[in-house]
Amino acid sequence: MIRCEWAREGIEALRPHVSVLVIVDVLSFSTAVDIAVGRGALIYPFPLGDFEAAQAAAAEVGAMAAAPKRAAGGQFSLSPASLRHLNPGDRLLLPSPNGSRLSLACGDIPVLAGCLRNARTVAAKARDLAGHGDIGLIPAGERWPGDTLRPAIEDLIGAGAIIDALDGAMTAEARVARDAWRSAAPNLEAVIRDSLSGRELIERGFAIDVDLALQSEASAVAPMLRDGAYIAG
Repeated sequence: MIRCEWAREGIEALRPHVSVLVIVDVLSFSTAVDIAVGRGALIYPFPLGDFEAAQAAAAEVGAMAAAPKRAAGGQFSLSPASLRHLNPGDRLLLPSPNGSRLSLACGDIPVLAGCLRNARTVAAKARDLAGHGDIGLIPAGERWPGDTLRPAIEDLIGAGAIIDALDGAMTAEARVARDAWRSAAPNLEAVIRDSLSGRELIERGFAIDVDLALQSEASAVAPMLRDGAYIAG
């Protein structure tokens, strides 16, 4: 059975029932992880925005600490564009209060990072890992200032792309996500660019990150969390 629930609350709900979880944070954690792992780097998710704490944690695993916020000017950060220059074997600790925090909340269950770029590859890997067990999709969404969930349509669509590729029995919630993907797919660029997250990034000068996220099926990588780091699954 394919299941789909939102954010950290969804992880808590699905964790007892699934054999693998897929974190979907299209703009931009999952896209950043896909690009980095596709270049042979290891990505250590870190759930805090405290740069000093990130530096200390990075030192413990022999990694570089990325900037705690999306950055330009050659710094490694949550911006997927900034990670296109990583080299094979590089270790990068990536602070993210959303995608990283969700990745680390899954306990001992296998975790994959899925996005529009790698939907089919991640679906195949999830099916392989789950065997006869259930698969859980977690669209990350965003958080409002009061720390309540703000559903993000790009994550629902990304989860739906993976569900569509899985093509199995699914809950009603998973079916709605799949149908959101099928509805958006013919006009995907316009939908994602006009989403709240897409508009925010474009207005802040990170349109290239939206461009990279929109490269549907550009990747054959299934980033898998192992020993605290995302690697090629």
